[in-house]
Amino acid sequence: QVQLVESGGGSVQAGGSLRLSCARSGTSYRPYCMGWFRQAPGKEREGVATIRTDGYASYADSVKGRFTISQDNAKTTLYLQMNSLAPEDTARYYCAADFRVYGSCRFDLTDYHYWGQGTQVTVSS
Repeated sequence: QVQLVESGGGSVQAGGSLRLSCARSGTSYRPYCMGWFRQAPGKEREGVATIRTDGYASYADSVKGRFTISQDNAKTTLYLQMNSLAPEDTARYYCAADFRVYGSCRFDLTDYHYWGQGTQVTVSS
């Protein structure tokens, strides 16, 4: 059973930085796409960033230039470096794994087969 465990969330002031991690276990197969999503209270879950198995990354417009998604060499840990954080970035952040074998990495939640429990990020002004 694939498990995804996020860590690294916390409370920071606006302008600060955090690095989220997502450790994947339970399978030797590498996901085709890994993604970071977030959900603020009262809002729908939205895509933040995705990374394909070949390293190609894509970002939501709201985080471009501030957030960076990456993986370790073994591709078992996913990261999200978040800089210049703003109060509107406050949300619970989730990582997700997509085990399809082709296609593009999208922010479509239905593409992702496994989800972590999330880690809370709170940004104060």
